Amino acid sequence: MTNTTRTLLAASLALGMVVGSSSAMAKDPPKTTDHAAMTHADTHDSSEPVTDSWITTKVKTDLLTSKNVPGTEVMVETVNGVVTLKGTVATQAEHDKALRVTKGIKGVKSVDASGLKVAASAKR
Repeated sequence: MTNTTRTLLAASLALGMVVGSSSAMAKDPPKTTDHAAMTHADTHDSSEPVTDSWITTKVKTDLLTSKNVPGTEVMVETVNGVVTLKGTVATQAEHDKALRVTKGIKGVKSVDASGLKVAASAKR
């Protein structure tokens, strides 16, 4: 993916998230009742939805514009400054970079990357 394509994709995503921010503030109920499988975002409602929306947008944009991070493969949720990353990346280096990029965003209190998996073929 070229740098121009990444930039356009990130700008489109940011615009879409800003326009749809009212729906981003609404939290869907957890998809599971197994509390052990729930993430921080599944078990907590946000008392800071606008700030959380901004953090989510910033994290997603930075992941999309970072080299060696498949930003389109990483789902981002933020609740009270705690960012949850989910998805599958190809290598441990991509996982670590996504974590590093996310931790570097202003307002991020902590990062839950337990849902961000490294593809099985890369673990061998």
